[in-house]
Amino acid sequence: MTLPSDRHYTVELHASAERVPQIQRILAAHLRYWSLELHIEPVCRGVAELLTNVHRHIGPDAPCVVELRWSGRHLTASVADGGPRLPKLSSAGGGGLSRVAALSDSWGTCGTPDGKVIWFTRRVEATRKVPLTAPTPLRSVPDAKGQPAVPPVLPVEPLVEPLVEPVPEVVAAGPAATASPVVACA
Repeated sequence: MTLPSDRHYTVELHASAERVPQIQRILAAHLRYWSLELHIEPVCRGVAELLTNVHRHIGPDAPCVVELRWSGRHLTASVADGGPRLPKLSSAGGGGLSRVAALSDSWGTCGTPDGKVIWFTRRVEATRKVPLTAPTPLRSVPDAKGQPAVPPVLPVEPLVEPLVEPVPEVVAAGPAATASPVVACA
């Protein structure tokens, strides 16, 4: 099965101490691009442990290959080097491989004609695309000056009472009719 090129990354390097932080930044950028932000710290720490082991056990300028693969369900990181001995967790004594085992769902080693590969895998849940831009802030969020961003208070015009004008009395014809004042509203 071939993976799309955007789900696979490989780099060849010499296992020097100053290269480890640089490789961590590169791997973090790929994981962000694949929307796998939750895996940045454990994957970068695991690869740093494996590169440190190459530096310590094979040599300070030993050539190695770092590979990162994402199948859609599993994220696998591996480091291949030219060292002939396969490491064992029991001989690690709480060192790099036990840390790699703690950071991963599975790990292993494999002998190759040129040396060995040490790998670890993490299960990946389905990712959701999240926009990188922040949503519009709410009105209660402080502005740049630290003041709450509230709308300005507009002046309220006073209510005007209706004008009451007396109307002249009207005299009606007949005994039952009485005159009462009529109020007109303007």
